[in-house]
Amino acid sequence: MSGRPQESGGNELTFSFFIRTVRLGFRSLWVHKLRSALTVLGLVFGVSSVIAMLAVGEGASHEAQEQIRQQGSHNIILKSVKPPDEEKGSQGQTYMVEYGITEKDLQRIKNTIPTVEILVPGRIIRKKVWNVGHRVDCDVVGTVPWYPEMRNHLVSSGRFFTDAEMEERVNVCVLGAEVVADLFPLEAAIGKSVRIMSDYYRVVGVMEPLGVRPKKTDSGTTAEDTGLQSDVKQVYIPLSAARTHFGEVLVKESSGSREVERVEYHEVTIKVASLDQVVETSLIITDLINLNHKKPDVEIVVPLNLLMAAQRTAQIFNIVLGAIAAISLVVGGIGIMNIMLASVTERTREIGIRRALGAKQRDIVLQFLIETVMLSGLGGILGVMLGVSIPYLITYVANQATIIQPWSPVVAFGISGLIGIVFGLYPAMRAADMDPVEALRHE
Repeated sequence: MSGRPQESGGNELTFSFFIRTVRLGFRSLWVHKLRSALTVLGLVFGVSSVIAMLAVGEGASHEAQEQIRQQGSHNIILKSVKPPDEEKGSQGQTYMVEYGITEKDLQRIKNTIPTVEILVPGRIIRKKVWNVGHRVDCDVVGTVPWYPEMRNHLVSSGRFFTDAEMEERVNVCVLGAEVVADLFPLEAAIGKSVRIMSDYYRVVGVMEPLGVRPKKTDSGTTAEDTGLQSDVKQVYIPLSAARTHFGEVLVKESSGSREVERVEYHEVTIKVASLDQVVETSLIITDLINLNHKKPDVEIVVPLNLLMAAQRTAQIFNIVLGAIAAISLVVGGIGIMNIMLASVTERTREIGIRRALGAKQRDIVLQFLIETVMLSGLGGILGVMLGVSIPYLITYVANQATIIQPWSPVVAFGISGLIGIVFGLYPAMRAADMDPVEALRHE
């Protein structure tokens, strides 16, 4: 233990003195290995929790936003919704319910709104699809050839049906990825045929897996809920073939009565020319639909609005998670302050001797700050290593997507170092303010 060396050039701190101070700090921490380890452990958990929680939150947010993006930021989706106040007939009676999007609606939209570029109409009918002894209940989607590009849902193998097949009402189909394993567990699907009711359809393609589907009611029509689900199985056929084989009238029997539904289109996707015009166009379409529909039987979903809402929610979610995780860092900082205050008390005589040998107050402050920074730095390094590992473990065990932003380990490590300085400053200043004479008398 020696005082601060002097140089002929002044009182500047030399590099050799800094190295000796670091070694002294390391020896002081090593004397109380268990106490130092427990202090470091608090920061390790704090730093790792910040990184892990932000990674989990970012992963969940990214999945939700990707699902919305898959519907198309330039798109506006219209869905036919059965009005809740439709009166049902008495038992044994047949009653007709007519609702939803009509051909007249599409013509009005195309003729009156110049920002609309492309329309993708669709009919969705719940049916059983057969391949010999294999059967699956799924949504048979009658749509148009440009559906994959418009809905960002591409074909993984084979092809989608063509304009010629659409015009000629050819019985071809494209299977959703979720259907293939059920219908063709041991063989390739393309080139084979599946049966829907009494008609056979040749499989020409298989779609890519897609985790976003509009929810459906028991009758096979689109529900009012705008939420998303990933377990809907679908088979795609030309819209012309769907009209030929299923018509526009769906019959549903329940509780001794028969319900007949007439729906021209269950879903229509509208592409807008410019992203800046999406919201304004959706408002115009809403006014147009409300003007020509007496009942609330058409729901309008704007993925762009959902995406912006999801991004705002993600920002709030990350702030909340970061704040919760930061509390553990503060607890770790309090642990550092506690251990350094105890160290100052135990080393009072050592401080007095150093002051008597010529050490300045700033030398004592530097000595204790170096010790706290060593504790917080070690805790930060170990915390970053653990924090980066936890998200991969979560992904492997729970199959939950996690995303580690490049800045999160850097920020977490920087905060741990800052906490070491902030919470170590008071003990260091308290040690420097000791009276040398009183410190030498301390037993």
